[in-house]
Order: sequence, then C-alpha cells, then structure tokens
Amino acid sequence: MQTFDVVIVGAGAAGMMCAIEAGRRGRSVLVLDHAKAPGEKIRISGGGRCNFTNIHTGPQAFLSNNPRFCLSALRRYTPKDFIAAVDARGIAWHEKTLGQLFCDGSAVQIITMLTDAMAQAGVQLRLGAGVERVDRTGEGFTLTLSDGGCVGATSLVVATGGKSIPKMGATGWAYDIARQFGVAVTDTRPALVPLTFEIGLLEQWKPLSGVALDAVVACGKTRFAEAMLFTHRGLSGPSILQISSYWREGQEIAVTMAPGVDVFATLKAAKQTHPRQAVHTALGAVLPARLAQKLAEEAGARGNLADTPDAVLRTLDTAVNGWRVKPVGSEGYRTAEVTLGGVDTHALNSTTMAANEVPGLYFIGECVDVTGWLGGYNFQWAWSSGWAAGQVV
Repeated sequence: MQTFDVVIVGAGAAGMMCAIEAGRRGRSVLVLDHAKAPGEKIRISGGGRCNFTNIHTGPQAFLSNNPRFCLSALRRYTPKDFIAAVDARGIAWHEKTLGQLFCDGSAVQIITMLTDAMAQAGVQLRLGAGVERVDRTGEGFTLTLSDGGCVGATSLVVATGGKSIPKMGATGWAYDIARQFGVAVTDTRPALVPLTFEIGLLEQWKPLSGVALDAVVACGKTRFAEAMLFTHRGLSGPSILQISSYWREGQEIAVTMAPGVDVFATLKAAKQTHPRQAVHTALGAVLPARLAQKLAEEAGARGNLADTPDAVLRTLDTAVNGWRVKPVGSEGYRTAEVTLGGVDTHALNSTTMAANEVPGLYFIGECVDVTGWLGGYNFQWAWSSGWAAGQVV
C-alpha cells in the first residue's frame, strides 16, 4: 500500500489549492477525484470564464451558523493574493460588476494554472478514483478506492464540495465522512438557486418567461439590487439567487421592479402630458413592455391614461414597487450553485480547518458551513480555506 503525508479527496478549487501549498512545504501529497477531469465546477463557472474572486470579499458576504469562522482564512489569503497568482501566470482578467473578477478568456486557464502548480510542487493527481471507505489506522487513515486499491495518509483532507449540481457528480460524501468520525453537520439546503411558484401563481406569471429587469429583492431585512428574470418555473437572475440563501419556505419576498422611480408620479405626469396614451405604454417607459402590459391588465387599466382613475395608478405603483410574492420552493440541488450549511464550523479549527476531535482530519471549501454570496465569494473561500489547511497538513 502506497502511503502519503497528505491525501486530499476532491480535485476542485479548495483541494487543488491545499495540495499546492502542502506540496510546496515538501509534503508527499496525493489528490483523488472520481471525475475524469479536475476542476469541473471551475470550468463551468462564470459562463465558462470563471468568476474567480471578488475584491469586496469580507465576512459580510458569507452565511454560517458561526459567522466569525471565516475571518482567519480570508484575512491570511486574500483576493489580492489570488490575483497575484493569476497575474504571475499571465492570465488576463477584468472586473465585471460589484467587484466580480472574470478571466478574459477561458476558465480552463485557471484549472491549468492550478494543475501545473501541483505538478511543480510534486503533487500526484489520480482521477477516476472514487473512495469506497475510510478507516482510522493508528494515527493516520487508510482509504479503500473504487479500483480495489488502498492508500494510506497521515493527514486526510476532505474537499469534495456539497450536493449542488449532482449531474457533475456532487454528493454528500463529505458529510458522511464527517458523521463517521463524529464531526457534526448542520442542516443543508440548496443555495444560490432559482425560486419556483405554485401552479396557480405560475400560470399567472409564466407568460413573462424570459423577461429580465434590474430589481431590488428583499427577504426580511436582507436585500439585493441586481437583475431579476422571470422563468417558466418562477424567478431567477442574480438578485433571486442571492436572496434564495436567506429565503425559507413559507416566507414572502418583496420585489421593487423600478428602483428609484415614483411610478405613481410618473404615470400622473404622463396623464397630464399624454392623456390619450395607453397606460401600458406609459408604464413601459420604466419597465419592459411585456411586464408593463401584464401589470396594466392585472390592475384593470386597459384604456388610456385620461380614462384611468388615480386609484388605479396607485395600484400600479404598488404592483411595480411593492410586489410581494410567496415562492413555493426552489429548483433544488440540480441548479443550485452551492450548498448552504455543511460541516459544523464549531467542530473545526478556524486557523487550520482541522477537526478539533480527530487529529489529522481536515474539511475545506464548500462542504464546510461557510456559504458566500454570488459573485466570486465562494471561490475565494475555496482558495482561502485550502491555503489555510495547506500550511499545516
């Protein structure tokens, strides 16, 4: 049986970062992954251009039952550190919006940067190798692989992500390993995911499928101002994905579809200057045409402005900027970008990512109960947590 100082299960962002750092310290490192290629979530991210970090990264952008847990890793390995690595590689990038950084070219550039760095650090990468079981052996671990072989490790790093996007092979394996060794796991749920409507509400709004607009979407005291998209299942777009991490079944979300616009005042002014204009045409000055027509019909405003009472115009104002809607659920892990919850951070050391009660066992990346906003934050958590573990394994 071949033995290593460190075996990392998961060749994603966190796993490869950890492997690079451990290999540079002279550790013998093996990275295992059941997939045929490393970094598959990196490859598809950002529309294939990889939103690899966010310059506004800070604890405010992460959800966790232990909100301060992420501070140590994020402060020690920052977006500037990863940007420096990208620059050193000669990868061109740009800031899109809200601090989001993307490759100018393909996300494959980031994967190649990481795999080359692993090779240079002497890391072994074994793909198509699933882990059938993990056993504690003395002060280390023995891993039985899907091909019938075994490998030994002094340190075992679990970097297999969460349950999101199962078609790419995502499973709850990390949580199973945590529970096997007595490490607590918090409740998990899909996050950064489109929200769905019940059938009656869906029939009402489904004709607007494909309509997009900038909106402010709120749930409780949390709100996001980004694009929103009507879909054939409900709502999507960045603002909806963001709020999905905070929304729970039974709750309403509040939507402002014309932020900063006094819709009543706008329509009232148009009533004075263009009295023969159709209501939906006037409303189309601040909303997409199909949405404007739908809202006008819903409010019973089928005539022109001159014949429309102010009370109806106020109803439209509320419909546009005070829409309250109760989703029935989400599209689930199938389309969720990340998993909310995971390995309980109270059971981990925030400096090293080690399990407090299981020497040699580490959890990094998405499988940990640290979930970022949309826009590169989750990749930064992967780089930072992987880097932190790589300093000590």
